[in-house]
Amino acid sequence: MSELKIGIILGSTRPGRRGEQVANWVLEQASKRDDVTYELIDIADFNLPHLDEEVPASQGLYANGHTKAWANTIASYDGFVMVTPEYNHSTSGALKNAIDFIYAEWNNKAVGFVSYGAAASGARAVEHLRLIAGELQLADVRQQVGISLLTDFEAYTTMKAIPHHEAPLATMLDQLEAWSGALREVRVGSAAIAA
Repeated sequence: MSELKIGIILGSTRPGRRGEQVANWVLEQASKRDDVTYELIDIADFNLPHLDEEVPASQGLYANGHTKAWANTIASYDGFVMVTPEYNHSTSGALKNAIDFIYAEWNNKAVGFVSYGAAASGARAVEHLRLIAGELQLADVRQQVGISLLTDFEAYTTMKAIPHHEAPLATMLDQLEAWSGALREVRVGSAAIAA
């Protein structure tokens, strides 16, 4: 089988977002690993409007070109790292909207979380995403990484070197790769049964 392919989803579209620095740090760290391909997926690149599909995503009957492009992208990955800000004790509306556009493309894959925020380093956003992951049949791994805008950024704008987060990130990626590989076997087995 080919090597695993894991997408790092940049979950903010806000102008001046800090998430781009966080996602690039995750990609830099993950790219040092062997036998897995990590790629950045910026939801801003897809120009997804507020959910505009008439049929529920669970039906898989996507009508719009932007939905089909998003679905094809997500379908091509074995697992994901969601990089999320914390807005008002939850994830960003843009990330939630992107998640809601599709359904089967998330199923039987794994997800890990890297959050960023002020007081709680984005932990509450991850709590909400874990609930969503269960409904999407995404297996969320235990380890998560929380980046503080207070201590890991200079003047809330520029991310500092954060070697103290490298070990937790490595643990999260270990767990994510293990689950992504196992769930690929589940997807392959399900496809064989369906055929």
